[in-house]
Amino acid sequence: MLVDKFGRKINYVRIAVTDRCNLRCSYCMPENQHFLERENLLTYEEISYLLNILSREGVNKVRITGGEPFVRKDISFLLKEIAKIDSIEKLTITTNGVLTSSYINELKDAHIKQLNLSLDTLNRDKFLLLTKRDEFEAVQTSFHSLVKNNFLVKLNMVVMDEFNTNEIYDFVELTRNLPISVRFIEEMPFNGQGNSYSGIKWNYQTIVSHIREKYHLRKLQDPTNAIALHYKINNFAGNIAVIPAYSRTLCGTCNRLRITATGDLKLCLYGDPVLNVRDLLRSGISEENLIKTIQNAVLNKPLNGFEAEKQKTSSFHESMSIIGG
Repeated sequence: MLVDKFGRKINYVRIAVTDRCNLRCSYCMPENQHFLERENLLTYEEISYLLNILSREGVNKVRITGGEPFVRKDISFLLKEIAKIDSIEKLTITTNGVLTSSYINELKDAHIKQLNLSLDTLNRDKFLLLTKRDEFEAVQTSFHSLVKNNFLVKLNMVVMDEFNTNEIYDFVELTRNLPISVRFIEEMPFNGQGNSYSGIKWNYQTIVSHIREKYHLRKLQDPTNAIALHYKINNFAGNIAVIPAYSRTLCGTCNRLRITATGDLKLCLYGDPVLNVRDLLRSGISEENLIKTIQNAVLNKPLNGFEAEKQKTSSFHESMSIIGG
C-alpha cells in the first residue's frame, strides 16, 4: 500500500491525458494558453504500465481528466486498457460533454458507469460568454444521452459570483426528476493568469444557506474520503453536493494523487509537483525502484491544501487544464 505519514492509504489516482480543451472557460485556462507537444505527454502505454504498477500497491480507483479527455486521439484504446486491470474497481472520467455523446458505446465497452460532466450555466448565451465556444447544444445532447443510457452523472457547477449564482435553484431543480447528482463547487484560483485570491463570497456555507432558503435539505452520510458534503431533498430523484474546494475543510482525509499530462506527480492540488513519473519511466527505472520513489514522495504528502500552499515555491497558480481538472 501507498501510505502517507498520517496513515492515509492512497487508493485513488487522477490522471490527465491532455492539457488541450475545446472550450476556454475563464476559471480554468487563459484564452492564449500554449499547448504541449505530443511527445511531452505520457503515452497511453506509459499510463497503462504505470496504473498496472500502482494497482498492485492498492490503487483501485482511477479518474481520467484533462484538459478535455475526449480531444485526445484514440482515447477509447486507453480506457479499454485500463478496464483490463482487474484490481481497478472504478474507472471514471471528467468531461465537458462537447464530444461525449459519440463515445457512449466505447464507455460501456470499458465498463465505465459514472462520469462527471462540467456545466456551469443552463443559458446558451452565458455558456458562450464563459467558454468562448458555441457548444451548448452539444453538451446538452451528451448530458441527456448519458442519463438515458443509465450512466451515473455528476453535474459539476463552479459557482461564480455575479455570473451563475442566479442559476443555483435551476440546477437544484434538475434533480427533481433526474437521478443525477448536482455538485456545486467553490471557485478556485487555478486559471493560469496569476490572480491572487484573498477569499470568495460564495463559499460552501453560503451556497448551502442559499439553497436552504427555498428547499428543505436533508444531510446525507458522506462517503469515506469524501470531497463533498452531500444532501437530499425529499421526493427528488437525484441529490446535490457542495464541494469546499477553496475552503478545503475536507482535505484531512485525502486519499488521492494527481498526475498531469506530462507526468508531474502532485500530492495536492494546491502544491508543487514532487517528481515526474514520465521522466522516470523513460529513464528505464525498475518497477521496484519506481514504487519506492513514489512511496517516498507520498510520505511527504501534506495534511491539507493550506499546508501544501505554504510549501509552494511560487505564489503563481497554474491553470486547471495544466494541473488536471
